[in-house]
Amino acid sequence: MAALGLSAVLIASCSSSDAEAGQDGAATAEPTSVAAATPRLAVSHDGGILVLDAESLEVVGSAESEGFVRLNPAGDGRHVFVSTGSGFTALDTGTWTDGTSHYTAEPALTDITFSAETPGHVVRHAGKTVLFDDGTGLVRIFDSSDLSEGEPDVTEYTTPEPHHGVAVELSDGSLLTTIGDEEERTGIVVLDRDRNEIARNEDCPGVHGEAVAADEAVVVGCQTGVLVYRDGTITKIASPDPYGRIGNQAGDEESPVLLGDYKSDPDADLERPERVALVDTRTGRLDLVDLGTSYTFRSLGRGPHGEALVLGTDGRLHVIDVDTKQVTNSIDVIDPWTEPEKWQEPRPALFVEDHTAYVTDPATNSVHAVDIEGGTVTASVELPETPNEITGVTG
Repeated sequence: MAALGLSAVLIASCSSSDAEAGQDGAATAEPTSVAAATPRLAVSHDGGILVLDAESLEVVGSAESEGFVRLNPAGDGRHVFVSTGSGFTALDTGTWTDGTSHYTAEPALTDITFSAETPGHVVRHAGKTVLFDDGTGLVRIFDSSDLSEGEPDVTEYTTPEPHHGVAVELSDGSLLTTIGDEEERTGIVVLDRDRNEIARNEDCPGVHGEAVAADEAVVVGCQTGVLVYRDGTITKIASPDPYGRIGNQAGDEESPVLLGDYKSDPDADLERPERVALVDTRTGRLDLVDLGTSYTFRSLGRGPHGEALVLGTDGRLHVIDVDTKQVTNSIDVIDPWTEPEKWQEPRPALFVEDHTAYVTDPATNSVHAVDIEGGTVTASVELPETPNEITGVTG
């Protein structure tokens, strides 16, 4: 495995108020022409990141890192953003398509780094990538495809108060951001392309997370339901319980139905919910589906036909028909497990690409590929490290 040297010191030395120029840290080896797009996976662990071929699950590269890191696809089908305490750094996974030609190379850390006091959410929508700095409220927006050329041209916006938030730029150039400060988060505001306010709703205590559904409906979670923004209007869809927190969502931009987690005990130190929420953004209906098993915030995904997918602590991948609100299949993948007390600690995680669901298992240091429609595990591999987060690129 090629060591890429992604250390906290290196990231700090690359950081600036804007992205560093070029991709001088990218692979120096000549790319190899391949017959088709070659998806790859990125898996974090204590000490770095592993890059895997998504079909064979073979490790094709690695990166070193100190401290806890988070992973997010950058939106261009090639890069993954690595978030540490000092910012967002783009990792070139070494797989891409140029027109109709496809290439692979050794993965490598790039010099594209965005400094951040507290790097938060990375959102991809309508060809744009949006980075949110919780520590300053700074929002950076750029064309996702520009990353393959080096430093992207960036536009910026800063929220009135820094907070743990999120932002989404829509296809018409308008910008949706959360509202909050260090003490509380209360709702969302939408600004037009000139950043003039066009909509606001502050009936969303504890606002967290986002997803985009069909008709470019943007959904954010609340402790009392969700807010849905579409066509200039914000609508509140309330939870059936006085406290019904939806803080993590999985959307499908071709489906009007959103999948969300659902917690109903405001006094729990660590609630292990067994129900998930299905929110229809067109009808305003919110349904709860009882899985009979708990799950965590890394358990949610969507299938190739809009299916809602939930990785349960029973070790099964549960497939839900979002129209009938019924569990149609429960696929055995790993042994039963227990959610750890601290959210940063490794726990099984789900990532979905096309017709395949990838499931990590820290207990066995393994990754499994699952055929969603066939309902079977098609490949498994033991990793040299204990996996934590997982994401991927299409190539």
